[in-house]
Amino acid sequence: MSTHPGVAAWHAYMESGADRDLLSALVADDAVFHSPVVHSPQAGKAKVMLYLLSAAKVLGNDSFIYVREIVEGNDALLEFTCEIDGIHVNGIDLIRFDDAGKIIDFKVMVRPVKAVNKLWEMMAAQLQAAAG
Repeated sequence: MSTHPGVAAWHAYMESGADRDLLSALVADDAVFHSPVVHSPQAGKAKVMLYLLSAAKVLGNDSFIYVREIVEGNDALLEFTCEIDGIHVNGIDLIRFDDAGKIIDFKVMVRPVKAVNKLWEMMAAQLQAAAG
């Protein structure tokens, strides 16, 4: 586990089962989220939290695990794997933290294309449920 305070806080959030309060304390007000399936960046704490909470519900099952971590300064690359609906997902969370350890930029990349399509389908449903 990383000694970077932001990365350690992210791992604590992931292990919490997507605790909204932990995430809120971790995301900066002006944070930006880059989705693997949405063209435009999602700016602002409320939108970033919506996407991260939804992603935790879609991806955060018993098969989810981080398999590699690279941290340099305030940048972290966390590679993960999981399985959703029988599809193996391999992805990367690329996170930039401010000096206080809060997330200011979060980018997710996923492969293979079959996983991207499944993720798009499940995230769309989760986001719609969260909005309604």
